Amino acid sequence: MTIAVVPSQNSEPVFHLIDEHEHPEGASTMLGFWLYLMSDCLIFAILFATYGVLSGNYAAGPAPKDLFDLKLVALNTTMLLLSSITYGFAMLTMEKSRVGATQAWLAITGLFGLAFICIELTEFAHMIHEGAGPQRSAFLSSFFTLVGTHGLHVTCGLIWLVTLMTQVARFGLIEANRRRLMCLSMFWHFLDVVWIGVFTFVYLLGMLR
Repeated sequence: MTIAVVPSQNSEPVFHLIDEHEHPEGASTMLGFWLYLMSDCLIFAILFATYGVLSGNYAAGPAPKDLFDLKLVALNTTMLLLSSITYGFAMLTMEKSRVGATQAWLAITGLFGLAFICIELTEFAHMIHEGAGPQRSAFLSSFFTLVGTHGLHVTCGLIWLVTLMTQVARFGLIEANRRRLMCLSMFWHFLDVVWIGVFTFVYLLGMLR
């Protein structure tokens, strides 16, 4: 509640009480994070569009059929999907205020995410070893940019995950930590959705070219 001073005609101040709208704690944080996710959507939309335009420019180099190992990519996809499921379990245990179980599910999520990154780096290293680096053709440049940007996001998510686990270990499931875990949940599931698009648009359709 705010007190406003308004001058009157007889030069004596008149005091008015002004009721302010109440804002839930953390509302601005959640709104800001949604705005960030929308900006990230635009970034990935641009990268997908760029790949769509350049994916057929092989410069007499290797094509997707020559490079992609769908079994390895399917394993990688499974790792990320499982990490999304385990994060969901972490959020359920968080709602029950079970710190130990929440930490355990977060740790499992981190292991799945780490496995995803390791498999992706193995794929990149193999392609570069075969002479199919990002400088080889426009197709490979756009491929490495799109998939690498997603991998960078997952890496940042893992760092964020470890940071939050440390915060929960020190301070427990306080309201601020719950809010941060919710933001990371949205970020992690967002990366899951983006990867499904990568798997379908880049790998599956690439093998049909």
